[in-house]
Amino acid sequence: MKLHADSNTPLNTVTAYGPGFIEVNRVRHAGAVLLRPEGPILPWPIASFETIEEATLTALLQWQPEVVLLGTGDRQRFLHPRLLRGLTARGVGIDPMDTRAACRTYNILMAEGRQVLAALLPPQQEG
Repeated sequence: MKLHADSNTPLNTVTAYGPGFIEVNRVRHAGAVLLRPEGPILPWPIASFETIEEATLTALLQWQPEVVLLGTGDRQRFLHPRLLRGLTARGVGIDPMDTRAACRTYNILMAEGRQVLAALLPPQQEG
């Protein structure tokens, strides 16, 4: 699916997503990515939702987000609360949702000037 921003902005904007990819500023990225309003789009070395660990999430603190949007792929999935301890102990919210919703929510929060970090597993199937 393609998303269209209302304005030309130098900020990182999700412009499309689909099976196995996330597109940011019209550049396609294969696999899981970390995305902030500014700075490079980074590969996120996560093979699947099941491989996410507490240390994986705690490492996201280096970007000082106020909220982390966790795109969990084709459907919304929830992590065990023990995996969230590193983030919640530092007052960082984490919001898991399917990746399509996470992309749309990221674009809204980014446009509002929020310090949002999107950790996105790409969707795997059309629909």
